[in-house]
Amino acid sequence: MKKMTRGIAAFAAASAVVLAGCSSSEGETDETTSPDATNTAGGEATAAAQDVKLWLMGTDTPDELIQYLKDTYAADNGGTLTVEQIGWGDAISSLTTSLPDSANTPDVTEVGNTQAATFTTVGAFMDITDMYEELGGDDLLQGFVEAGSVGDTVYALPYYFGSRMVWYRKDLYAEGGVDVPTTLAEVTEVNASLKEQEIAGAYVPGQDWRDGISWIFANGGDIATFDGSQWASALSSDESVEGMKQWQELFTTASVASVTDDDSSAYQAINDDFLPGLPAATTMAPNWAFWSLGDLSENDEGEQVATWNDETFGAYVLPGVDGGVAPVFAGGSNIGISAATQNVEGAKQLMQIIFSDDYQLMLAENGLGPANTTFGETYAEVAAMGDLSLQAAESAKLTPAAPGWASIEEQQILEQYFAAVAEGGDVASLAVEYDEKINSLING
Repeated sequence: MKKMTRGIAAFAAASAVVLAGCSSSEGETDETTSPDATNTAGGEATAAAQDVKLWLMGTDTPDELIQYLKDTYAADNGGTLTVEQIGWGDAISSLTTSLPDSANTPDVTEVGNTQAATFTTVGAFMDITDMYEELGGDDLLQGFVEAGSVGDTVYALPYYFGSRMVWYRKDLYAEGGVDVPTTLAEVTEVNASLKEQEIAGAYVPGQDWRDGISWIFANGGDIATFDGSQWASALSSDESVEGMKQWQELFTTASVASVTDDDSSAYQAINDDFLPGLPAATTMAPNWAFWSLGDLSENDEGEQVATWNDETFGAYVLPGVDGGVAPVFAGGSNIGISAATQNVEGAKQLMQIIFSDDYQLMLAENGLGPANTTFGETYAEVAAMGDLSLQAAESAKLTPAAPGWASIEEQQILEQYFAAVAEGGDVASLAVEYDEKINSLING
């Protein structure tokens, strides 16, 4: 076994991390190019040049990385790689429609880790167990590997990870005479004080379950549990109820967001003039929010851009009930080969490029936690808030790797639950009600 440094060991602990999101759009049929053999960059001949299609979710993958994939694939395979960047919002319905359709399926696709189990259990991805070792093996984030596997069969591997943390305004904290909180209760106290002083508050969207479940986790609760044969919702456990009561107090006394808000705007919430009236001094978002937070200015194209300013803005890990670090739901995704692809060899070659040392290093250098833990130290050194991100990742938790979890997300069950709690509903009663809704879907 390799001896890992502190940074890499901490990074490896991020294998307990998982985040939501996927979608798709319909694309044109990819046709296999001429079957003549071509030479790879390394001089080895492939069976055929193949045009392949890759779906990447959202815009998290930087343009230079996408171009690298296109250029390297063309050099190694001789075919053309088409990359489609798809919004996260319509994930499940689009993937459900397109993945089984051999004429329109992406050959390789990114998928949210919370949805990976749904697609692997129905056979939407190709079995890539025989590629596991060459793509990184046990150096890969194991929590992500588990999310993309059924038993010992591997269908999807980790693509990248990121960790949720708390972002705040140093100037507004100083104006209100409050310090960075060291316990979960103090998060509420600090922001309630700022709101009471009419200085600022916390941007706590009423439907933001992805950040809000940290309060459940921190109190020892969970979303669901597995008894060896079935999943069961756990919102009504004493620990989960206690966590939601604490979150409800935060929303009621300290939030400057509304019940109908979600986490889509949390990335900008502490910027100047983001909110009319009482501004936000605190928000919660993954580490890549760094690029959206800061002093606003207009670029040459007339777009508003944010520049981080250490004197005004800061970040800290969400503290636990008794201090330390609270478990958070962190970001990330898996990637796999469609079982319906007609370009098997090209798809496999693309996966080899994605999991190559060069590309994994590029992910790390661009602030996206790479799948391969070997590059953890690079990520910690160059990523925005890398050290804090790794601290958060050490305690991160998964959403249930249940076959029906994608349906729960698609029907926005947790958004409804959090909104009902934010409106002041009785937490214990609501937890029982939503346990029943989740249990009707969670096992597929």
